[in-house]
Amino acid sequence: MASKIVAFVLSVALVFAGTTSIANATLITTQQAVAVDARAQQEAQVRDALAREDVSRMMVEMGVDPADVDSRIASLSDAELAELHGQVEQLPAGGVLAVLGVVLIVLIVLEVTGAIDID
Repeated sequence: MASKIVAFVLSVALVFAGTTSIANATLITTQQAVAVDARAQQEAQVRDALAREDVSRMMVEMGVDPADVDSRIASLSDAELAELHGQVEQLPAGGVLAVLGVVLIVLIVLEVTGAIDID
């Protein structure tokens, strides 16, 4: 009886021995860490600029749903986000129309390339 229990325990251990997972951790370079942080800051600043009440109102008037802004900003490439962020940074406090113009151009480019589907 004891040998059957030992055989059972060993067979169960053998079955589960092959299913263990190994944790894989890799290092990232400083440049990669800085790039991720810079992108997050740029996204936050662009989102803040586009979240203003007057900008949201104008987006609705142009047919852009303000609820889709986060997903559309996330789908921008690093270069597109940097360009949009640079233009937002250069605008005066009342430069809403320029921001909307840039957003509209970016959305058109994303639609034409097939990155997003505007209904």
